[in-house]
Amino acid sequence: MGRPSKRPVVNGDDEPGRKPTPASLTHPISPPLKKRRLAAQTEDEQTEHEKTSKDSVQQSRIFQSPFRLTKIRDLPPEMNKDTVTLRDILGDPLISECWEFNYLHDIDFLMGAFDQDVRHLVKVHVVHGFWKREDPSRLELQEMASRYPNVTLHNAYLPEMFGTHHSKMMILLRHDETAQIVIHTANMIVRDWTNMTQAVWLSPRLPLITPPQQGTVRTEGRIGSGAKFKVDFLNYLRAYDARRTTCKPIIEQLDRYDFSAIRGSLIASVPGRHKFSYATPTRWGWAAMEQTLQTVPVSQQSEIAIQISSIATLGPTDTWLKDTFFRALSRGQRAGMQSPPDFKVVFPTADEIRKSLDGYASGGSIHTKIQSPQQVKQLQYLKPMLYHWANDSADGAELKDDAVVKEAGRKRAAPHIKSYIRYGNKSDQSIDWALVTSANLSKQAWGEAIGSATGEIRISSYEIGVLVWPALYAEDATMRATFMTDSLAEVEEGKSAVALRMPYNLPLQLYGKGEVPWVATASHLEPDWMGQVWRHE
Repeated sequence: MGRPSKRPVVNGDDEPGRKPTPASLTHPISPPLKKRRLAAQTEDEQTEHEKTSKDSVQQSRIFQSPFRLTKIRDLPPEMNKDTVTLRDILGDPLISECWEFNYLHDIDFLMGAFDQDVRHLVKVHVVHGFWKREDPSRLELQEMASRYPNVTLHNAYLPEMFGTHHSKMMILLRHDETAQIVIHTANMIVRDWTNMTQAVWLSPRLPLITPPQQGTVRTEGRIGSGAKFKVDFLNYLRAYDARRTTCKPIIEQLDRYDFSAIRGSLIASVPGRHKFSYATPTRWGWAAMEQTLQTVPVSQQSEIAIQISSIATLGPTDTWLKDTFFRALSRGQRAGMQSPPDFKVVFPTADEIRKSLDGYASGGSIHTKIQSPQQVKQLQYLKPMLYHWANDSADGAELKDDAVVKEAGRKRAAPHIKSYIRYGNKSDQSIDWALVTSANLSKQAWGEAIGSATGEIRISSYEIGVLVWPALYAEDATMRATFMTDSLAEVEEGKSAVALRMPYNLPLQLYGKGEVPWVATASHLEPDWMGQVWRHE
């Protein structure tokens, strides 16, 4: 690939009026013999130190959180430790090509995150779901894109009437011949990257396969491996080409890269009717979750927290929720008999929206309905499972007297993140597995069985996420919750541990008797902390 246009700075030679450094001063000079011997001795000592450090690492290894939170603009630095911004992701001048997949797009905002010296050179592909030619959102997107000759728009094929292109992802190709996959939870709009809680999974930098493996048979690999991730990821991209060529160019490029450094399982959804068998290379929706979790060790007594920004219409009874979705999430490798996990659904109330940094404005991104008779019945079976986002409600259920609240630093940053976490030992916040995804709690996202005899399921939307668990990092590893940091302070000697950055406080607080979820389609006349009210016409 071509060299980046941005020239590296050497000894401040870009300063106006300053003469360039003479070339003679940059030539390597061999030190005298005595100094060379001392340098060699120091190098030997350093090698021995590295060997000792490596031995120590083998005895006790700590891995940083695979998921990172985004920076919150209006929170202090101590609550933004280890966070990431869009500019952190896209601001490297070595980026040569970007494929951006999302539901909502602000192309001016996207382009502003690239390095200013090369943003006009980066090949940018924007994949959206506005398939109707007269759709105002599509027309607006076209108008914005027309100002950037290096931006190409692609509309995703959507065969299902109620489906959306909801995936949130970027694929980055770089001038140093590496690639990176970024899977996250934020729309590509300013509001989502400023004061709302979001999460990001960044793959390692993926190198080219050397030598190229042309004509060779590729094995799928075990679940959780980079090889399996690659198969599933490329199959996900191929779904866009069902009716027209959209992702073929990036598929052909990514096929040349080595995914072996990736730890995680791709959990994605593509619209359509799907029938799975043992020979199916990639499953979608809840079937993908079920297949993966069957290989994941889980605890005897545990609970699963489903934290989302939208709850769709699931039906007047809990049939789909318990018999399909919860059943899939309950899978796992167990030692002996085990009771089913408890389920908790984390969702904000109107009071939590009022107190959020953006007040009622943040509520426009958070959705459920409780008005119709069917929705009222749904609330009745969900209510015993509903827990607060901020965990400080005066009307919520009281925590146990001995409960120690661990602060995540995000209770005022309204949740747009979607996280699914299985907790094992409740006393130390140990974790069996964790998923960050674009998928909310809905049949459209996860899939609905349409034929029990045939095993066929129907999915309406594009979704994408990554599932991780401790055994991916080391055979004896544990995963533990961390708060306001991506790192664990310590780990038992001789053990391995993986940090998981928490987006909400623990322990969770159950809704009080009279509390209900935030509803964006209702009017809320009690002013938020900025004095605004929410009127729904």
